[in-house]
Amino acid sequence: MKIIGIDIGTTSICGVAVDTVSGDILKSLTKPNNSFIKTENRYEKIQNTEAIMQGVNAILSELNCEDASAIGFSGQMHGIVYTDENGNAVSPLYIWQDERAAQIYKDGKSYAEHLGCFAGYGLATDFYNENNGIVPGNAKYLCTIADYAVMQLCGLKKPVVHITNAASLGCFDIEKNCFTIDNPRLPDVTSDFIAAGEYKGIPVCVALGDNQASFIGSVSDSDDALINVGTGSQISWLTDTPVNADGVENRPFDGKRFLAAGCALCGGRAFAMLEKLFREIASLAGNNVDSMYPQIDKILEYKTETTISADCRFCGTRNDPSVRGSICNISEDNFTAADLAYSVLCGMSDELYLMYKNGGKSAKELVCSGNGIRKNAALRKIVSEMFGCEIKIPFYAEEASYGAALAASVACGCYENISEACRMIKYREN
Repeated sequence: MKIIGIDIGTTSICGVAVDTVSGDILKSLTKPNNSFIKTENRYEKIQNTEAIMQGVNAILSELNCEDASAIGFSGQMHGIVYTDENGNAVSPLYIWQDERAAQIYKDGKSYAEHLGCFAGYGLATDFYNENNGIVPGNAKYLCTIADYAVMQLCGLKKPVVHITNAASLGCFDIEKNCFTIDNPRLPDVTSDFIAAGEYKGIPVCVALGDNQASFIGSVSDSDDALINVGTGSQISWLTDTPVNADGVENRPFDGKRFLAAGCALCGGRAFAMLEKLFREIASLAGNNVDSMYPQIDKILEYKTETTISADCRFCGTRNDPSVRGSICNISEDNFTAADLAYSVLCGMSDELYLMYKNGGKSAKELVCSGNGIRKNAALRKIVSEMFGCEIKIPFYAEEASYGAALAASVACGCYENISEACRMIKYREN
């Protein structure tokens, strides 16, 4: 039996065809998401929904979806697209990076603050649009881009949104699984991994938020925690009750459990900043190179400690964007390229560890995903030692689309529940 999973990311769209007996990916495709629309507003980040759907349809065609037993979707969270009474888009996709709701509304507070959520969250974006007369006159509903893809494939007129996506829009009670504000454009919400409809007779599962889909596609044992390092970084773990801890956000998972998530805005970006600095120094010496990562890996190969201390919150935090990082305790002896690089990796790990420690979690093992840690042996070693856990790396790097496929396998009845489906996950040998 073949299940297809598609993840609609900000810069790329990934699709996989998964064998539900072996858990193997039969075929994987990634296409660039070149749908950004140029705008004169610096705060505005929007994408073309039609262009995104063209990419989705191309992937479905190349994966030969006609013989699939189910299709699952995941996608970038928080953003919204408006749809009309027939289920067609009547706006661009306002993505999670859109900062219109960060503009001042009144009484010195931003639109997002007035509503009680963050800029970039869909309902904060909608609140700004409504107060500035930007909501299309024929807009009937709003939903995420992955929900819209499901609507289009199934011919739905009203979106059915899984709680993992619904909560990402903001103003959502994760314990009661419902929105906390009145808004005529709100979609229907479900906590189950169910089929929203059919495409060419194939069940299509409700779309999942990419954070939860990546967890599903990476973690086979619910007692393990997941660290993902990309441009940002994140540590996530399942919990029966919401976690009350600084820096930890609670997100819905399956209607019974929650996904606690600690997010670092800089994450792998901190290491990229360091690499850029090293390239600039090399350029000053007359050596123009495309990448310094191989050289950094080499100097870190036998590095095991440093007395330099790095705080890698160079891009602030979600709660306080004004926070800035630092590099301190520099001496004549430790001011070396290796010490500087090692301290940044320690700082990246430490930010996640403090969130994890504050949340009172103690995992048996750590699952690590994202290229920022998959390709960095020194970071994996530092993380393993700091957390006191063995590390597992998923065999397949397409975690979100793989997780979407696993959810679809539950929606079509191939597996009874998501925990059973996750047993298909394989890990590479270190």
